[in-house]
Amino acid sequence: MNNTHDLTKQVAEIVNKSKASRKEKLQEICRLLSDEIEVFDWVGFYLVDPNADRELVLGPYVGEATDHTRIPFGKGICGQAAETNETFVVPDVSKADNYLSCSIHVKAEIVVPIKKDGKFIAELDIDSHTRDSITEEHQKMLEEICDLTADLF
Repeated sequence: MNNTHDLTKQVAEIVNKSKASRKEKLQEICRLLSDEIEVFDWVGFYLVDPNADRELVLGPYVGEATDHTRIPFGKGICGQAAETNETFVVPDVSKADNYLSCSIHVKAEIVVPIKKDGKFIAELDIDSHTRDSITEEHQKMLEEICDLTADLF
């Protein structure tokens, strides 16, 4: 496994690729995180839908298909992160009141907002099949990655 500094550097390289589309770059970031961090079992981006009122739409992801392709602000952990513009780490989803179950296998989740010029524009959502698997180091790295990813919007 790469260390978190190496992953952040690799994401910066992906973001700065000139020929790839935003969708391709986001997909590559998902694949990188899923491949390199053993406990990241589902990695995806939800984007603010410009044609809907306060709603997220599923963007590129890696992992099992999900029924949650649209999420209103405030609903579930993803909607809560969109509503508050804060990172949410849920060590045990079975204890979260506002959790939207994507799969019976998911045990932990982190959702990190992506902001451009202080405005919420998207988020990175990661599910783990391992309870208590999201570390402070993961959170710090993912927040740095989301800062870098904001340049794609």
